[in-house]
Parts: sequence; C-alpha cells; structure tokens
Amino acid sequence: MKSMPNDDLFSRDNAGARRSARAKIIDQDGREVHGDPPGADGFQTGPFGAFQHGASGFEFAAAFQPLTREQRLARLDAIAKLLDVAFVVPGTKVRYGIDGLIGLVPVIGDLITTAFSLWLVREARALGAPWHITARMLSNVAVDGVVGLVPVAGDAFDVMFRANMRNVRMFKRWLDRQPR
Repeated sequence: MKSMPNDDLFSRDNAGARRSARAKIIDQDGREVHGDPPGADGFQTGPFGAFQHGASGFEFAAAFQPLTREQRLARLDAIAKLLDVAFVVPGTKVRYGIDGLIGLVPVIGDLITTAFSLWLVREARALGAPWHITARMLSNVAVDGVVGLVPVAGDAFDVMFRANMRNVRMFKRWLDRQPR
C-alpha cells in the first residue's frame, strides 16, 4: 500500500474508506471544520489550482490543510520562542530572539515586531482566549512596543521582558485550567 499524505490526520478503516482522526480541525478564524476536508477525493485545491497527491509526488497543497488546535498551539509557542528566545549571547545565558534583532532598526523594526506580537494575540483570541486574558496580552504588547521605541534601552528591555513568551505562557495556563 502506498503512503498517504496527511497520515496523521486520516486513516483507512478495514473497508479502505477514509475516516478522520480524533483531533478537532480548526480553521484560521477559530471555527471547527466539519465533514471531509478538501482533498478527500485525491485532489487538493490550493491557491494555484488542483494538484493530485501521490503519483506525481507533488504535495505542496498539503501545507494548506486546516490545522488542529494542538498544531495551532504549537505554532504559537514556536513563533513566541523565535521572537523572544531563539538565540544565546555567546559565553552567557542571555537569550534573545528576532524581536531584539529587528527592533534594532529604529521605529520600523519595532512596528514590525509589534505586528507579529499582535498576530499572536489575535490567534490566541481565535483559539478561545477570554477578554481578560486578551486584555493582559495586549497590555504586554503595548508595553513592549512603547518601551521598545526608546533607542538602545528599549532594545535591552525587549530582550529581558519577552512579551510574546509571557503571552503564550499566560494563554496556556488559562487553557490548562479549562475543562476539556
């Protein structure tokens, strides 16, 4: 039997019919996706039309499949780590991310990193964050963005404050307290 794309999302039962796995699939707007996903008939519709899986080996469109809640949480965590703690200053235990590097570009760099931080808040909201968690996340982004505008001292503050890691940690703590 040849390998199927997205084996983690789908499996075949004894009759060979496709059935979906247990994990919920949530679209980019936080809504649960029901029914057969695009591509259940062997074709995947992507931004460039329909591509067949398997025979040609071309599975580019598989990247456009809806993500599960767990995958979206992992993406939030990975982006926060990239922004805040991806690198280590050699010879020290000081960690920094691309937020600190991009923030070195006056004004524009801070606006770009604030936009990334706001996207993380939007994604948390789409995953169900209540207003009080969202408000605290937005206040962390505001503090990081405003203080980050100060040359040199603001960049040092960005490295130490780590607003994105704080926000993801706060959101995950809230999620852990919710009934499943």
